[in-house]
Amino acid sequence: MRYQVVRKKLDGKPPRRQRLARADRFRQLLDVAWRIIREEGTEALTLGRLAEKAGVTKPVVYDHFGSRSGLLAELYREYDARQNALMEAALKTSASSLAGRARVIASSYVECILLQGREIPGVIAALAGSPELEAIKREYQIGFIERCRAALLPFARTGSISSAGLWAIIGAAESLSHAAATGELTSVQARDELFEIIYAIVDRPPR
Repeated sequence: MRYQVVRKKLDGKPPRRQRLARADRFRQLLDVAWRIIREEGTEALTLGRLAEKAGVTKPVVYDHFGSRSGLLAELYREYDARQNALMEAALKTSASSLAGRARVIASSYVECILLQGREIPGVIAALAGSPELEAIKREYQIGFIERCRAALLPFARTGSISSAGLWAIIGAAESLSHAAATGELTSVQARDELFEIIYAIVDRPPR
């Protein structure tokens, strides 16, 4: 019985903080941040809450991100990199046609949102909360637009795709993907509608 009491006390001690290399700690903090958003929502994500859930001190978290805005920016960068990798890999094996390219862009955009779950819509919404974060979002939107232009331009009926048309594509992609993520649309509905929009914009006849 005495052994059991001692054992219980030992088991009740808080776990020792694990020393990690800087890159490993950064990866751990991002993983915990995504989990907080998934389980508690974006509003719950503060640097203090992240430190608590990750089992580190606040200075460690501040050293990696500087501010909540810095943390949100890193989360969005990671999402954007994942989306780019998914789309580029799919484009390499897609049919060399407007239908093939449009289908890949639509599918990869929606799939990436769904893979990230409910977390990324909250992060994207939070980006609108400051000019700094809005600028980061716009930078990555422009990057996506240019990748779409490069993939689709060879199949444009007029030989060009207007900037307005490309912005319409990304606007539709964001709206439809978020609707799929929140269950208002199925993933098939979102992908099919986005495909139709992309195809119609690129295949628009000369005016």
